[in-house]
Amino acid sequence: MALKDRVGKVICGLGVGEHFEYWGFNVSRIIELDWNEEAVLDPGFIIYCLPARHFSGRGFSPNSTLWASFLLQTPTQKIYIGGDSGYDTHYVTIGERFGEIDLAVLENGQYDKDWRYIHLMPEYLRQTIEDLGAKQTVTVHHGKYALANHAWDEPLKNAARIAEADSLDLILPVIREVVRLHTYSPKLRKWWEEIDK
Repeated sequence: MALKDRVGKVICGLGVGEHFEYWGFNVSRIIELDWNEEAVLDPGFIIYCLPARHFSGRGFSPNSTLWASFLLQTPTQKIYIGGDSGYDTHYVTIGERFGEIDLAVLENGQYDKDWRYIHLMPEYLRQTIEDLGAKQTVTVHHGKYALANHAWDEPLKNAARIAEADSLDLILPVIREVVRLHTYSPKLRKWWEEIDK
């Protein structure tokens, strides 16, 4: 709600727009998309709604909205925003459809073997990056609060190990760090080791 007046457009999966309407967003600012639909935001800026593997909603009426991932195509870059999603063939399909992706934003954390169908397990991070054809990847969904039964920094350690072993261009930003994509240093910094435990 604090950001409401600063948001130009809300792009979301089917059924999610109803929540924004309830919160007072003008309907003309809400774009609801089904998987494999797209919307032109401005000349040269296209947003694609793409598959993801997760459930949607909790409570008495689960799965009444569409869980999705998105790809933003700009005049100079293709940015994939994966959201929460378990590993599946949709990553290969997206990679084949869009070719080389400049930046993939992928979840890395809050995983558990019981949630393997809806959250990306560490052993699939490298494969997902390869499937997407991502040149750079920034990981998210770690270090915020404990949801899963792993240490807060375990996902970061796993990702760093994968990046070093496979020479991946992986961005693991410090919590609250602003990442400027055109000037970001590709050098992997293990900042979590600098924190007093």
